[in-house]
Amino acid sequence: MDRARAILPEVLAAGHRPHLARALRDAYLEVFPSHGIEARLEFLSAGAYLAITCSPRRGIEATLDLAERVSKDRRLRLVPHVSARLVRDEAHLRDVLARLEGLAVDSVFVPGGDVSRPAGRFGSALELLRAMAEIGHRIADVGVTAYPEGHPLLSEQRLDAALAEKQPLATYMVTQMCFDAGAIARWLARVRAAEIALPAWIGLPGVVDRAKLLATALRIGVGESARFLASKRELVARLLSRRHYQPDDLLGALAEAVEDPAKGVAGFHLYSFNRIQETEQWRTAMVSALGAA
Repeated sequence: MDRARAILPEVLAAGHRPHLARALRDAYLEVFPSHGIEARLEFLSAGAYLAITCSPRRGIEATLDLAERVSKDRRLRLVPHVSARLVRDEAHLRDVLARLEGLAVDSVFVPGGDVSRPAGRFGSALELLRAMAEIGHRIADVGVTAYPEGHPLLSEQRLDAALAEKQPLATYMVTQMCFDAGAIARWLARVRAAEIALPAWIGLPGVVDRAKLLATALRIGVGESARFLASKRELVARLLSRRHYQPDDLLGALAEAVEDPAKGVAGFHLYSFNRIQETEQWRTAMVSALGAA
């Protein structure tokens, strides 16, 4: 961390520091299957949570193959993604669940999936979750997606209703990457008022190339990200003035929400963009600094 960012723990209220340190210490790190990814995983600490995405181009098979290879040393706690719209049918789902149980996976994440046409009968995460429940499985934790900034195709009311429908079939939720701490806090307050009690893992960008981050933020910021960035010239200027971005300012802005037990923040989900070493070095350095402060 550069000097300006290293002082973040010092300017935080003392009460916030242990809560942020805890949320970062137990964070999930998300990666996507790619050539050479396994060699980069050596930078993760033993026992770290590793989420493995499921992309439309590579499919579920790439996710499962990487999970199987990584699981051999039992060093990491794997969280494979199972995108609903990439599962063909019940037989395919049974095979996926059997492979995951064979790896002793105790947590999976079930998004809808970014494909325009489903591969088979499952058009949504809710449909897949219901099928998983009907089949039965031994996976202890099941995560679902949450959208603090909304969705272009669904109203706020429909998103909240969908979360309520998924709640009996899931054990946690992960938010889409968002730069607006205020939007996250308001969303948390709203869903808690709607009696959605799933623990929330807040999606943060890791240490990433600035151009990739901006492009991704504008692509997936399905609610207010584009307008938020357009209105925050200082933030955009900071992003463009550095080769890499790291989420110190966003982390500090989320401190009150993380500390508030009513918000139900379980921890952070770090979108690494496969910049594993840089993101993990940032995370461990920040945990240490928060603890020391």
